Amino acid sequence: MTETVPRWISRHSRPLTTLDPQALLADLLPLRDMARDATVVALGASTRQAHELSVIAHRILRFLVEELGFRSLALEGDDAGRLKLDEYLRTGRGDPRALLADARSFWQTEEILGVIRWMRAHNERHPSDPVRFAGVPDHPRQAAPRDLEAIERRLAEDTIRWHEHTGDKIVYWGGIAHTVNGAPRTISPSSPPATHHNAGSHLRERFGPGYLSLGLTFHHGSLPYPVPAPPTDFAEAPLGAADPDTFLLDLRAERPDPVRAWSDTPTRTRLIGPVYDPGNDAAYHLSGGSLTGWFDVIAHRRQVTPVHPITG
Repeated sequence: MTETVPRWISRHSRPLTTLDPQALLADLLPLRDMARDATVVALGASTRQAHELSVIAHRILRFLVEELGFRSLALEGDDAGRLKLDEYLRTGRGDPRALLADARSFWQTEEILGVIRWMRAHNERHPSDPVRFAGVPDHPRQAAPRDLEAIERRLAEDTIRWHEHTGDKIVYWGGIAHTVNGAPRTISPSSPPATHHNAGSHLRERFGPGYLSLGLTFHHGSLPYPVPAPPTDFAEAPLGAADPDTFLLDLRAERPDPVRAWSDTPTRTRLIGPVYDPGNDAAYHLSGGSLTGWFDVIAHRRQVTPVHPITG
């Protein structure tokens, strides 16, 4: 890593100044130009277990809804209709905390609960212009595919059909293994490593530049197990060496040659799920592409802490 890269990041990044999901959104104003022409914005997290990345995603969702007219959220990994969360957004009936008890474990957090309650509050203020969860209208759900390629294709097709049915601009909130423009991308650790096209590559094929891939990355912290600083050849190494500690970075900006060598060359980036071994940190990564191939924009946080599981 050359010192030029962190310096360039520091000069060109836009600081995110608060982690309060209810705070004013002035620090996100640069996102207006970054996402102005997007039909689908993917918020892809390198882990679902970081409080700070969840809150940043919540604030970006708010901005996209309030400033750029996005009206649907595809929350990856479960069916909001099955959980009756879409009914709660429409009517206020039900207790979202209780409804989330039947969700996938990575939805069962106070951070996701805060997102759902904000969506309901928005709908109470704007009953004629609500936000909603993306579904699969008028298409019977078939048996879940077993191969990874088919799963990725279905994730993309569900999002495409919802847009065609509603005309909504959609925020797709998931993990980077699914959201990056990965054609192909490789997930490790697995034996052998899993390599295939993913949902993000299918969405880029369908929407072109109207698909904005935004990566939520971090340098080190706890999840709640300790996560050390990444290896020096990981993409996050210079991101963590830059200032400020939390920022937006548009990777489509003009870049000098040393920065291009970092951003355009095949690399590895963190990919941490519920199973993780801190003693073998380097094994948990995404590869098979470059930072600028995967992402259009990065939202980076240097140090993270664990999400807060829902209790009671």
